[in-house]
Amino acid sequence: MMDRRAQLVRRLPDALRLYVLTDRRLARGRDEARIVAEAIAGGATAIQLRWKTGPLSEALRVGREVQAVCRAAGVPFIVNDRVDLALVLEADGVHVGVDDLPVAATRALVGARMIVGYSPPTLEAALAAEREGADYLGVGPIYGTGTKADAGAPVGVEHLARIVQAVRIPVVGIGGITAANAGPVVAAGAVGVAVISAVVAADDVAAAARAIRAAVDAAREHRA
Repeated sequence: MMDRRAQLVRRLPDALRLYVLTDRRLARGRDEARIVAEAIAGGATAIQLRWKTGPLSEALRVGREVQAVCRAAGVPFIVNDRVDLALVLEADGVHVGVDDLPVAATRALVGARMIVGYSPPTLEAALAAEREGADYLGVGPIYGTGTKADAGAPVGVEHLARIVQAVRIPVVGIGGITAANAGPVVAAGAVGVAVISAVVAADDVAAAARAIRAAVDAAREHRA
């Protein structure tokens, strides 16, 4: 029987259709577990705990609540940046970027216990991450975004397409993605989209997730 990571790697192209990242600053007072439950009800297929400020003890408590919601729904639970937190929570995965532990070091720490995602700034970084053990890539910002102050200028769908064509692991687009502009991201070869504000800050989280998921599914069907 395959281990948990191997099973997840096999289904990543579907599990990353709608990848929702939490953000307490955009949650409008709603707790993360509630937002995650509503996002999953609307069609989210993967969840990332994104913890940028606040004590790690609080992150651990929130992480356990979010993880419980994800496990009940059979949705992958991934932790952003913090490999230590991911290990303590026994998360399904961890996602790192250029300012975090390198992919090779992250893989050495987590071994075969969880998937590793990476945000490559360049095509060369994407290829290196694949060699070093990344299971998927998050490329962006595709469009302009105010969610991440350090996100940089939009890279566009053409840059995403070049990375998709160069690697063998799944790629998701992130940054400024909404139901209205998700289609071109998938048309460029992404297996799905990662979103923050379009879902987390929405008046109706489930409806927002449902609209983006429908756009992704339609684009995937058209591409097939």
